Amino acid sequence: MADTAAPEPGAELALYVHWPFCERKCPYCDFNSHETGAVDHRAWLDALLAEIDHYALETAGRRLTSIFFGGGTPSLMDPDTVGAVIARAAAHWPAAPDLEVTLEANPSSAERGRFRAYRDAGVNRLSVGVQSLDDAALRFLGRLHDAEAARAALAAAAAEFERFSFDLIYALPDQTPAAWRAELAEALTLAGEHLSVYQLTIEPGTAFFRDGVEAAPEDPAAEMYEVTQQVLGGAGLAAYEVSNHARPGAESRHNLTYWRGGDYVGVGPGAHGRLTLAGRHWATHQIHDPARWLETAAARGEATAKRRELTGLDRAEELVMTGLRLTNGLAAARLQRLTGAGLLELADGARLAELVDGGFLDWDGVTLRATPAGRLRLNAVLARLLAPELSE
Repeated sequence: MADTAAPEPGAELALYVHWPFCERKCPYCDFNSHETGAVDHRAWLDALLAEIDHYALETAGRRLTSIFFGGGTPSLMDPDTVGAVIARAAAHWPAAPDLEVTLEANPSSAERGRFRAYRDAGVNRLSVGVQSLDDAALRFLGRLHDAEAARAALAAAAAEFERFSFDLIYALPDQTPAAWRAELAEALTLAGEHLSVYQLTIEPGTAFFRDGVEAAPEDPAAEMYEVTQQVLGGAGLAAYEVSNHARPGAESRHNLTYWRGGDYVGVGPGAHGRLTLAGRHWATHQIHDPARWLETAAARGEATAKRRELTGLDRAEELVMTGLRLTNGLAAARLQRLTGAGLLELADGARLAELVDGGFLDWDGVTLRATPAGRLRLNAVLARLLAPELSE
């Protein structure tokens, strides 16, 4: 998918719905997720619908292209809640004929039993949090399912959904490239059109960080990244983004909205949004704490914690940072058109040339792309590329 095919912000819209609850928080997870017991599903539905109503007033007439239920563990949601959210969104915004509705799910037997109900509620794409097909790795990652349950969940997903994806994590301590190659070979026998493959990173605030857990050393991790590109690319699931692989035309439309700098509404605790309104660009962030979010949304009809106008340079920096995640890169003309900023206003010219000469970026005067070597170390490339006043 070429970057030039991306729609202009302001015409289309995606919706992100955050469900923050999990049975148990994984030790590597730094998302806004929380262990909980009983949930008042009626109260949560009312609050989510209220936030959708709130943002719909500002974005009337936009074409809705995707809905994404993320978390947390959205497959702990009542299917009726999911269906009501989808119906309310479709009532406010005219839906694209190929509206993509994704729900993240875990492979436990209880959640697996709800797959058909989610499909009947309007979900048409499932993203399954497998993480590994090895029982020892699953125990290390703190997952509540084993490899057999993961395989059963993928079989159930394939039976109920034409479109499904699943996640894997690599570069675990002591994992070898040979073992990872074997796991990818098995994954391909279970995969449909899409795979998300993430390198383990130890993030501040996680249990792994507090416990001093270390991921695989740099050299084996880099080799495993290369193995990923070889195995999945050779099977027809080429990387279209740093961590995402798909058959042509099967890319996640919702996530492409993020990476291309499109507009999206975020509802639920901690959800982010990006909106173009009357030619001005806004970043929104909902209250992070689930209890405070629920109380506030119930009291005032929305629970926005922050709403900040983005300058042209803010927008341009975001477009560079997300656009370089895509294999197709970022068209400089689109950057200029959307933000008023040229690439060389953002990037230090000498550093750009250095990164091109070093084999980390491709720049033909039209499109800027990260090479495979650049995508492997993209954070470092971006820190080197962007002008000092933007990267500080």
